Amino acid sequence: MTLTVADLRSEFVAAGIPAEVATELFEAFLELKRRFAIGDLRPNVIEGGRFSEAAFRVLQWITTGQFTPIGKTLPKVPTLLGTLASSGHPNDSVRIHIPRTLNLVYDLRNKRDGAHLADGIDPNVQDSTLVVGAASWTLAELVRILCPADPDAAHDVITALVGRDVPVVQEFNGFPRVLRDLTTPQHVMVLLYWSPRGPLPLAMLRNWMPEGSRRNLRRTIGSLEGRHLVHLDDEDVVHVTLLGERYVVESRLLEPI
Repeated sequence: MTLTVADLRSEFVAAGIPAEVATELFEAFLELKRRFAIGDLRPNVIEGGRFSEAAFRVLQWITTGQFTPIGKTLPKVPTLLGTLASSGHPNDSVRIHIPRTLNLVYDLRNKRDGAHLADGIDPNVQDSTLVVGAASWTLAELVRILCPADPDAAHDVITALVGRDVPVVQEFNGFPRVLRDLTTPQHVMVLLYWSPRGPLPLAMLRNWMPEGSRRNLRRTIGSLEGRHLVHLDDEDVVHVTLLGERYVVESRLLEPI
């Protein structure tokens, strides 16, 4: 069973993370990803700061059993880095790797002016891409550390967290909705490119397609195979090829219209 974000919050609380800290962490992360997906890039950096502050509180709790209350100012980042590094926690990610990653995100919030151009070049796209990647990696590491009981489910969540951001796809209770009109082959390619699960069983892909595209889906897959864009294996699982990934990007199928 694949864990949802709500499940993950519950897993964090069950692992001892205070509920208000877990809630803040996941709310900040989801808002970060949402803004990035719709191209709202300048507030994205600020939201990265909110995520970092929540993640630092998680690390405080993991290492000391206490945390700076939400609404109160955290210690300075150099102080946090030093305290976590000397905490004696056996996991290097808790002591070193996650804090240094959060420091980078925090610096972008505090020392980069997201509202102005730098030397005539808008840094928001590159900054936001870095922030989303760093936040996704951080949360995936925390899942790995705090949710070891079901490694397969945790792996699925980690894969989804660090997976591609595809603005043209919006997920509703596990159902991916493509937010533009596409041909059936294009729809298939977008779903395969987006899928956080990787290759998709043909039956699952059929359930995700518009109703009018389901009947002849196997024929569509055969046509895409003939163009070397997908591969249908002996277990009826559909894989996107490297050529297929390039086709999706170069055809600009990922952009909502």
